[in-house]
Amino acid sequence: MPFPAPFTQAPSLSIAARVYGYPPAHNAGSEWMLHSMLRPLVERGHRVTVWLSHPGSIEKSYEIDGVCVIPYQEGTDFAAAAQKADVLLSHYENVPLVTGLAQARQIPVVVICHDNFATTFHNAAGADLLVYNSEWIRRDGEIFYARYPQEFLPRSTLVVRPPVIADHYRTQPGDCATLVNLNPDKGGDLFWQIAAWTPDWHFLGVRGAYGQQILPPPRLANCEVAESVPGSDMRGHVYSRSRVILMPSLYESWGRVAVEAFASGIPVIAHPTPGLVESLGEAGIFAYRDDVNAWIHALMVLRDPRNWAAASRRAKARSDELTKNLDLDIWCDAVESLGDARRPTPLRAAVSARHLRPSS
Repeated sequence: MPFPAPFTQAPSLSIAARVYGYPPAHNAGSEWMLHSMLRPLVERGHRVTVWLSHPGSIEKSYEIDGVCVIPYQEGTDFAAAAQKADVLLSHYENVPLVTGLAQARQIPVVVICHDNFATTFHNAAGADLLVYNSEWIRRDGEIFYARYPQEFLPRSTLVVRPPVIADHYRTQPGDCATLVNLNPDKGGDLFWQIAAWTPDWHFLGVRGAYGQQILPPPRLANCEVAESVPGSDMRGHVYSRSRVILMPSLYESWGRVAVEAFASGIPVIAHPTPGLVESLGEAGIFAYRDDVNAWIHALMVLRDPRNWAAASRRAKARSDELTKNLDLDIWCDAVESLGDARRPTPLRAAVSARHLRPSS
């Protein structure tokens, strides 16, 4: 349900983010999550600028869906620009720098937390808003912060599950068993073992945006490797070719690829990391990554069209369930409340207060 008009009539905010990389050149789940969170802020009329801290393949400033991106090669003025922002934002290794600038200039700062590592929680201490990407990460964060005094805690927290607009990914499924990112932690080596024991499936391995990529043995005739695919092209180049997605990941804080695949009713077989268990819910098919036979058996079961159709229906139902959440609306309200601290809008503040979790 859309929010009332007063929420979109507030004066425009200037929001500045400092991060390692950004789409389309840096094609990783965390960066696409960030972009999915910044787009609706642009749609509400705010000015959003992303400053990159690492040299990338794009050397000139560009715009993507209204978000202005300043590459490292042109980004020497970030500190000066940050002083003029209404809200600062960061994640991963840039958090200490950005929170330091924010505290020195008394600018509200938002930190996005994509994992449950102690360093991540430590760096986010004192943030005005800490955004967890899942409920299980939030629980771990609260356990971490419970050991520290009040002044160390983030001032408020919010859960925003990696936003996936199903219509952007929905397609007619193909016939491949697919793994996205062939590095060992994602299960690249296990993927090709499964392929060797399951000759009646065609396997599609998509190179990832990071990490060593494990390639198939040359004699596996049922295997194919595709180059890395930008998030905006996943529907046409990956999901339209996939009948099943495999995710034997060692660690997934959420599992964006799985949720994207669900939009097309593509079943997902996954190692039960806490993030994948939470994101896939009852629609997930789970197998431990050290049990090759379990993966082979799951694929054999899905060869039966009736079993695949039942799994597909569960996937679509879970996609619909996740699509209906109000995470992005609540997120935008929270950022606007931070930026409007000197000119508060009572109605907006009241709505945000119902969803933000103050630290205690």
